[in-house]
Amino acid sequence: MKILLTISYVGTNYSGYQLQGDKPTIALMLNRAVRRAFGIECNVTGCSRTDKGVHALGFCATVEPKDKNDKITVPIDKIPIAINSCLPDDIAVISARQVNYDFHARYSVVKKEYVYKIRTATPRDPFLAGRVLEYGKEISDASLEKMQIGASQFVGTHKFDAFMSTGSKIEDTTRTVYKSYLTRKGNIVEFHIVADGFLYNMVRIMVGTLLAIEKGKINESTVGWIINLRDRKNAGATAKPDGLYLKKIYY
Repeated sequence: MKILLTISYVGTNYSGYQLQGDKPTIALMLNRAVRRAFGIECNVTGCSRTDKGVHALGFCATVEPKDKNDKITVPIDKIPIAINSCLPDDIAVISARQVNYDFHARYSVVKKEYVYKIRTATPRDPFLAGRVLEYGKEISDASLEKMQIGASQFVGTHKFDAFMSTGSKIEDTTRTVYKSYLTRKGNIVEFHIVADGFLYNMVRIMVGTLLAIEKGKINESTVGWIINLRDRKNAGATAKPDGLYLKKIYY
């Protein structure tokens, strides 16, 4: 039996998703919890990597016994409760369902959706520490409109070298962005983006570029030009991980 889990977590206290020896990661916590909940060794495969401090609303991972003779005996509808009883409070399994054996948590992904949250009010909110980017100033409607113009230019199939962390060894930088826009909810501005995949720090560099537009350091009409030049130095700074959430995985 192969089970697909949907998981939410606050990444503040973790060194990202991927296993890194004994470092506290989401994968380490999840592997330990699955072993305790099921009483057998399982293969746990995540849909993606998330960096240190990045959060998730709808991360996905598959679980299946390592030994084909072992079975997961916990009923499907009880699996979230069973695993959650073994997880820390900042990680939670929110659903579980059975999938075919040829389903792959990573390679079956069609699209991913991220949201980045920017808090514009002052003073800072201690209850949101590590969960939003505290921008420290208001973003006017006029500035938000300029940021929207910039964000709209991410849509399409492009080589996103300018929005990839310096030193990354990825050679194929072509990605297709399906949606890219901003919304405002009270004192929170959210950047939403849906694509078939993302490069290392891609969303955070996009956010840094949009904030550079807000500050007047980059003209909103030049984002397409920045993309075409494929040079990291032309884009904005890499925004902090605090405000970044993996929102949804599309299969």
